[in-house]
Amino acid sequence: MSEQALSIPIIDFGPFIQGDTSARQQVAAQMREASSQWGFFYLANCGMPQASISQAFQASKDFFALPDEIKQSVAWQNAQSNRGYVGVRRERLDPSKPGDLKEAFNGAPEDRDASAARNLWPADQPQFRQNVETLLADCITTADRVLEAFAVALDQPDNFFVNAHNLHHHTLRLLHYPPLPESFVAEQGETRAGAHTDYGSITLLFQDDAGGLEVCTRQGDWVQATPIPGTVVINTGDLMHRWTNHVFCSTPHRVNVPKAAMHRHRYSIAFFCHPNKDANIECIDSCTDAGNPVRYPPISAGEHLLQRLNATY
Repeated sequence: MSEQALSIPIIDFGPFIQGDTSARQQVAAQMREASSQWGFFYLANCGMPQASISQAFQASKDFFALPDEIKQSVAWQNAQSNRGYVGVRRERLDPSKPGDLKEAFNGAPEDRDASAARNLWPADQPQFRQNVETLLADCITTADRVLEAFAVALDQPDNFFVNAHNLHHHTLRLLHYPPLPESFVAEQGETRAGAHTDYGSITLLFQDDAGGLEVCTRQGDWVQATPIPGTVVINTGDLMHRWTNHVFCSTPHRVNVPKAAMHRHRYSIAFFCHPNKDANIECIDSCTDAGNPVRYPPISAGEHLLQRLNATY
């Protein structure tokens, strides 16, 4: 296989934001191709403020450096709320493997759904909350633009996906992969994050320079998703896979431990974009024909998410 065939696509999103109808359609077509062949791509010039990203990474470092009793005071409780701190090895993204060698903090927008659970903020850390909430707002703006491009790519009205996400039932995860000791030996497939697919519609991922993210190709090969400054990694999740009747794919990925970064901290931030919990996920009309009949019955987005979360923790 050629080197080009093994390269995760890089897409310039600027023409979609600023261009005319033709430019928008060209970018949307590139995103459709990448989502069909890879389920992953790098998005450049997407409008995410770099200051917001940098401040969120610093907030993440500060939070994970807090004493364990402070982090545990805002511990994750259940799949229904899906908020708070998740300790090392508590999560198992690959249920057949040991717990993941990472810790996380889950937050979510609180602006649209008064019935939703509230975030669990650590006491006496106002700057942490402010930086996380700023990044949340910026991620929503970018995710809505990506969803609009996906609608264009699938010959749907521009607001088709955005309207189905307008209650902002999303999750932002700050992730920390601690350095591993000199004597560390992986047991039974232990790794930083086991092979998995994401549960929702799309994910926005921000990486530091430690590396370790790997994506599985359609041929079953694992390819490194090397951090590229100035880009956001976008991938399509299980609900988009289902919604589009496999036109867009939900691709297995994992976080391995590169030898060069074994003894380094690794930080990443993932924004999991999820439809409204009552959104009905059924095959889009432009994603089925005689050669690709409807594969799934309808399901609510909320029911699907609960099934996946309960299997993970």
